[in-house]
Amino acid sequence: MNWRGAGLVLACTVLVSLAGGCGTQTAPATTPTLHVQTAPLATSLVTPQGTWAVAVMGGSAASENNFWQLFVRPAGASRWSLVTPEGVADNGGLVAASGAGGASLVVGFRPSQDLTFSPLASSSDTGQAWAPGLLDAALADVPDALAVAPTGRTLALLNDGGIETAATAAAAAAGHWSRLTSLSALKASAPGRTCGLAAVNAVTFGINNVPMAAGSCVRRGVAGVFADTGGTWQAAGPAMPVGFGGDQVQVLGLTSTKEGDVALLLAGDDLVAAWSDEGRWTVSGPIAAPAGNEQGVTASGFGADGSVWVLLGGGRAETIAGPGSAWQVLPSVPAGTATLTPGPAAGSYDALAVSGSKLTVWQLAETAWAKAQVINVPIQYGSSS
Repeated sequence: MNWRGAGLVLACTVLVSLAGGCGTQTAPATTPTLHVQTAPLATSLVTPQGTWAVAVMGGSAASENNFWQLFVRPAGASRWSLVTPEGVADNGGLVAASGAGGASLVVGFRPSQDLTFSPLASSSDTGQAWAPGLLDAALADVPDALAVAPTGRTLALLNDGGIETAATAAAAAAGHWSRLTSLSALKASAPGRTCGLAAVNAVTFGINNVPMAAGSCVRRGVAGVFADTGGTWQAAGPAMPVGFGGDQVQVLGLTSTKEGDVALLLAGDDLVAAWSDEGRWTVSGPIAAPAGNEQGVTASGFGADGSVWVLLGGGRAETIAGPGSAWQVLPSVPAGTATLTPGPAAGSYDALAVSGSKLTVWQLAETAWAKAQVINVPIQYGSSS
């Protein structure tokens, strides 16, 4: 079933989100000392189907001419295709998560302007056909706002900091959601009080499909990662090294791999990655943010092998392979790079650069970027879908 066949055409104009730079939220009045920061929606993820990338294209948000797009490079292929689900206004941003144990992809459309809900779409054939779904609430403006367990159970982080859950993929598609927790309830929990939770920034499923949430903490030296065990939220690490004891820690990204959970954290002015193995965390060394640009993150993401990449201001990009590895600086990325993705070869990367309605794919060949592909995206400027 495709979107047009389902008749789910939403005519709406938009007012959004991030074309670049780091997203921000305003911390509640009770936590005036923390400026909550979140990762931009531009990201990539790897599933058994292939590698997916989310980027915004078109014109300015002020003119309502920015349109979020989804691209895929199928497993074993070297070329990318445009697979944005049709028939739904996507100016509010796209959120993607691997579903059905990696056999499908679920995409959520953030609401914009007068919309108060988030349409969903799922595909099991690398985006050739999409089945519609519905979340009757507003998805949060973060890349890890959706998570799907191998059982089909789904989590959705809402714009108000609450978390909704659907028991199965079919229930999620049918709009049968229930509240797992609210921001106020999570803040009032024992681990929430311990870290001084100000905002929830990501959701995922951990060991044994346990729901997990992560966010920003006012208390210094504490990383806010929580696991829901039997209806009670518990602290799930990581313990920050002594050198970060004076820093407020904010989780910018959280995902799960076959080996365990992976997180990207902002600790004071430094970025660190962390990996868990059955609850035991390893924290990487730090990389400093560009001076004068807060954390400087314009996009970030994870590889299926637990690798982490960050795209920073000024054409700077760094990656880290996993526990025990050091951050590696990539050659300066091409102008207009909106997001990075793990490349088709082990250890390689693609840079997806945007100029209006043109997407240029660059592949890293040893120490230089080589142009590999150009995709002209049909954008109807002046429309909202």
